[in-house]
Amino acid sequence: MKGNEKIIAKLNDLLADELTAINQYIVHSEMCANWGYEQLHKHTEKRAIDEMKHAEKLIGRILFLEGLPVVSHLNKIIIGADVTIQHTNDHAAEVGAIQAYNAAIKLTAELGDNGTRELLEDILKDEEAHIDWIEAQLDQIKQMGIQNYLVEQLG
Repeated sequence: MKGNEKIIAKLNDLLADELTAINQYIVHSEMCANWGYEQLHKHTEKRAIDEMKHAEKLIGRILFLEGLPVVSHLNKIIIGADVTIQHTNDHAAEVGAIQAYNAAIKLTAELGDNGTRELLEDILKDEEAHIDWIEAQLDQIKQMGIQNYLVEQLG
């Protein structure tokens, strides 16, 4: 099915966001594993896998719309030197993702592509769950202090 070029372009923008997030989260996950924070490692790795699944869905939709997925474009990856900065950077990435998905959903609704809109709404729910978890971690750090928080993240 031939899709709208504006929607295909927007899907490729979202794909770049997802591919960037995968890389950022994998690096953060491995840093946490290296520091011995097994709980953070596992959770951040799972978030990276969620983003891989999002990328796969976006690629599938782009192909369905007879577009060409662009997998060679990444946005700026911002690696945190410590856990608090990692959470802060990941939070910023999720805020950007939520804004981008909301804009894309609006575009698909305006252009009458309800199949793409539904796909994007499902991904948006995952992104909202990601930001909710990150915000909870930042709240815990603020409430209990970074040292106590990190003790909770050990194997």
